[in-house]
Amino acid sequence: MPLIDSTMTQLILWAALGYLLGSIPFGMIVARVMGLGNLRQIGSGNIGATNVLRTGNKGAAALTLLFDSAKGAAAVLLARVLAGEDAAQITALAAFLGHCFPVWLGFKGGKGVATFLGLWLALDWRVGVACCLTWLVAALIWRISSVGALAAAALSTTWIMVLTDGSTFFLGIALTLLVYWRHSANLARIKAGTEPKIGKS
Repeated sequence: MPLIDSTMTQLILWAALGYLLGSIPFGMIVARVMGLGNLRQIGSGNIGATNVLRTGNKGAAALTLLFDSAKGAAAVLLARVLAGEDAAQITALAAFLGHCFPVWLGFKGGKGVATFLGLWLALDWRVGVACCLTWLVAALIWRISSVGALAAAALSTTWIMVLTDGSTFFLGIALTLLVYWRHSANLARIKAGTEPKIGKS
C-alpha cells in the first residue's frame, strides 16, 4: 500500500474522475462512428476490442484497444502528477470499475482487459509490459483472447512482487479478482471447450 497523503475528500474526487474516464464506452463510439452498428447486437454484445474485432474491422478493434487502454493510463497519470501515488491507485481501481460498470450503459460494460493493461502500463511500466507479453503469449498459444486476459491477470501479482517494491500488490489482487469475476462466463466456456477463437463469432 502507498502512503496516504491525500485527504478523504481528495481521494473521493479522484475516484469519481477515474470512474468517469473509465466509463467512456470507446468500443461503442468507434463502432458507431465507423458505421459498424450497435455492439450490443454483435457477437457477444460486449463493448470491448475483442467484440469489435468480430465486426471484421481490425482497424476499429485496434482503435478500441488503444482508447480503452489510454483512458486507464490517463486516469492514473493525471492522479499521480496532480495528487500522488495514493490517488493514482484509487483512481486506477475506479477507472477499471467505470469500464466494467458504466452508469451510461445501465452498469453493463466491458470486461476490462485493455483498461487493465493500460492501468498497469501507467502504474508501473515493467508490470504493464510483463502483463502485455503474458497476454500475447497465452493468446498466441491458445488463440483465445480470454485465456490471454486470465493469464495476464493471474500473473500480474507475481510480476508486481518480482519487478517492484510491492506497493501495488493489494491493488493487483483487487484488479485480478475483478478480471476473473468479469470473465466467469468465459471460464465456463473454456472448461466446456466452446469459447470462441480470436476473430471468430
